[in-house]
Amino acid sequence: MADLLNAADDADPHPARALAARWASHLAHDRRRSAHTVRAYVATAHRFVDFLARHRGERIGQFALLSLSAADLRAFLADRRSSGLGAASAAREMSAVRGFLTFAAEEQGNTPQLPRTRAPRRPRTLPRPASPDDALALASEVGDLANENWVGQRDLAILLLLYGSGLRVSEALSLKGSVVPLAAALRVTGKRGKTRVVPVLPAVREAIETYAKACPWPLAPSGPLFVGARGGPLNADLVRRAVRGARHRLCLPDSITPHALRHSFATHLLARGADLRSLQELLGHASLSSTQIYTAVDAAHMLDVYRHAHPRA
Repeated sequence: MADLLNAADDADPHPARALAARWASHLAHDRRRSAHTVRAYVATAHRFVDFLARHRGERIGQFALLSLSAADLRAFLADRRSSGLGAASAAREMSAVRGFLTFAAEEQGNTPQLPRTRAPRRPRTLPRPASPDDALALASEVGDLANENWVGQRDLAILLLLYGSGLRVSEALSLKGSVVPLAAALRVTGKRGKTRVVPVLPAVREAIETYAKACPWPLAPSGPLFVGARGGPLNADLVRRAVRGARHRLCLPDSITPHALRHSFATHLLARGADLRSLQELLGHASLSSTQIYTAVDAAHMLDVYRHAHPRA
């Protein structure tokens, strides 16, 4: 087997890079990962192969990838950390490397036996939600700052949808024109193609339908619901830029971003008695552990109220 692998490596000047290309196809088509994730993972695979070539002083092919030691992985991790990579980013890189090595083994019909190494511990940071008043003020200000009336109505509808239904920005922008007129609930497609049903508040329905009537571009059932100035799909960066401008005008903290509105949705529901399982379904989290962080957010809010209200605090 080793001779066959070495022969294959000799036939290809960059065998590990060719393997990374096949891995990219596997991630995109078989694992249904997003284009952004595929690009990031393959870039990590290329960095890993380049590092191994320097570290081991040899050309890295598929056979070399199947014979790595824990020391090789630790050396790569140390190299990335020395370049200024944070703990969370380094943990993501190690996850990508493990996936790449697993694919390399499985492609040869081997059972993956990865070297045992521990990824850096990530600091568990708490989401910083906006208050209900700040969330609504931000949405209104974004709508008022737009150059055109229909653009302001579009941006207002998007932000109310993020806060009122707990959507990610990418989920809101992937909605099709066929959802109008809206019902009391909406089916959205989240990460890895997972679908869920979220409630749509009357105020959110009204905002979206007002935008749809004012939009100068026809909203085809199979086309995007939220369109840009020329009628094409709306870029998420435009939403973030509008929020930055409104945040500055209102003197709100930098932590209040479009994604923070989703955190606010979750935190405010939990504070009003929502159970974690229901919240997990509403947010589209694959694991309950992702949802449990909001219990810490709620506890932090209660402590803050206590410190400001109790005469001895």
